[in-house]
Amino acid sequence: MRGVGQVLLGLLLLFTGTAHLSFARAEFQAQVPSWVPIDENFVVVASGVVELSLAVALLVAWRQPARGIVGAVTAAFFVAILPGNIAQFTEHRDAFGLDTDAARAIRLLFQPLLVLWALAATNAVPTLRRLRAGGTHAAPSSHREDKGE
Repeated sequence: MRGVGQVLLGLLLLFTGTAHLSFARAEFQAQVPSWVPIDENFVVVASGVVELSLAVALLVAWRQPARGIVGAVTAAFFVAILPGNIAQFTEHRDAFGLDTDAARAIRLLFQPLLVLWALAATNAVPTLRRLRAGGTHAAPSSHREDKGE
C-alpha cells in the first residue's frame, strides 16, 4: 500500500506541477499571499518546478534512506505552501471553484492530510529516526515497507 500511495502522490504532484506551469497558472496566483514580496508569477512557476521535481523523486526513489528523505522533503513542501492556502481563505480569494469562506476553510483541512500522506507513503519518520540515531543506512532492504509494499 505504501508503494501505491507513493506513486499516487507522485502522479498528483506531476499533475499539479504541470498545472502551475500551464493551464492553471492564474488560479495558483490567487493563492500567493499578498504580503509575499516576490512576483506572483515567479512564485507559481518556482513552486511548479519544485512540484515536478518532487514528483520525479517520488516516482524513482524506492530504497531507503532516499525514499524517506524524499517523503520528508515533500511533507515540508506541503507545510511551506500552507500560507498560500491560508491567504486564499483570509483574503477571500476565489480560485479552483473555492468561492466561499466555507469552501476555502474545508480546503485548509486537507493540507495536513497531504503532509501525512507524504510521510506515511515513504516511511519517512522511522527512516529519519534511524538516520538521526547515527545509522548510515536505514533498515535492510528486505523489510517490506522499504520495498514499497
